[in-house]
Amino acid sequence: MRIAVNTRFLLPGKLEGLGWYTHELMRRMVLRHPNDEFVFLFDRPFDPAFVYADNMRPVVLFPPARHPLLWYAWFEWAVPRALARCGADVFFSPDSFLSLRAKTPTLLTVHDLIPLQHPEQVPWWSRDYYRYFFPRYIRRAERVVAVSEFTKTAILETVPGVPPEKISVVHNGSREGFRPLSEAEKQAVCAEFSAGRDYFFYTGAIHPRKNIPRLIRAFDTFKNHTGAGAKLLLAGRFAWETGDVKTAVEQSRHRADIVFLGYVPEAQLPRLQAAALAAVNVSLSEGFGLPVLEALHSDVPVLCSNTTALPEVAGDAALLVNPESVADIAAGLVRLHADAALRAELVARGRRQRARYDWDAAAEAVWGLAVTC
Repeated sequence: MRIAVNTRFLLPGKLEGLGWYTHELMRRMVLRHPNDEFVFLFDRPFDPAFVYADNMRPVVLFPPARHPLLWYAWFEWAVPRALARCGADVFFSPDSFLSLRAKTPTLLTVHDLIPLQHPEQVPWWSRDYYRYFFPRYIRRAERVVAVSEFTKTAILETVPGVPPEKISVVHNGSREGFRPLSEAEKQAVCAEFSAGRDYFFYTGAIHPRKNIPRLIRAFDTFKNHTGAGAKLLLAGRFAWETGDVKTAVEQSRHRADIVFLGYVPEAQLPRLQAAALAAVNVSLSEGFGLPVLEALHSDVPVLCSNTTALPEVAGDAALLVNPESVADIAAGLVRLHADAALRAELVARGRRQRARYDWDAAAEAVWGLAVTC
């Protein structure tokens, strides 16, 4: 078969959630199915590192699609022409967007319904686009992949007229490289990034949905209560509407112990994760929550929200807290810092929980859905 793929988030040196999802799936799919031809549709010059094998052909389509007007031009004009020109049998779009004008059977991955359920959590300039197009995208697709049971339920509750049998749940896996570290390795990471102190670790973009202001205030409460020397390290780029984050830091008594690392290169992130005292993800809404799974693979205890998809991913391997309560988050930080036995128990549970999620299995499941569209 000839499978065309939307790969606009395969950005060299800038892979984030959607980019990692595309990379992990497609690298495996291309290599495991050498008799199929894959056409990768980029919206800007591509990195040769994303040309995984000889059965994959990159195509760059104009214009770069990073604004609603350009989204429309790319998906409704450039993509249909490219699909017709290359004779694609199926179009796979891993980032919740597709082409309404294309005639090619389409498999769509939906990661979450946040733009429809919580429009205040997305940039104002994109809200009308999401509100109009997302339901149409989901109805248009022949098959839909949901990355969690939570996301499947959200689709069915939010988009009328979608038959449940059209949606298949295929969980994400963890990126390669996330593994436990020896004590000596942990000490080296702490010496490099946290002045030798223990630290709580957050990874992800810095924007409203991630609930960083409450996390900072909870960390302040933790420090006031315990007097501990632990730090809070946050890895991820500042995205949009980050004024509340900056205000929370400025008001913190312990801002010297709050460290923003910015975008962390791929080689460094697993080390930072695995050396943490605990991983923290108190996001207000997640369709999956990949950093939680990566922490489980790193033998790191997890503190995460008790809402949306995070409890599904973490199972019994995390300390769950109310993300809207600073006091609850702070109490969780206090417990994890003080209770070594609890940390060890969560790590042991994490080893069992993480076995449920595998990129190889996910790639095969998505490929099977694509070829039967």
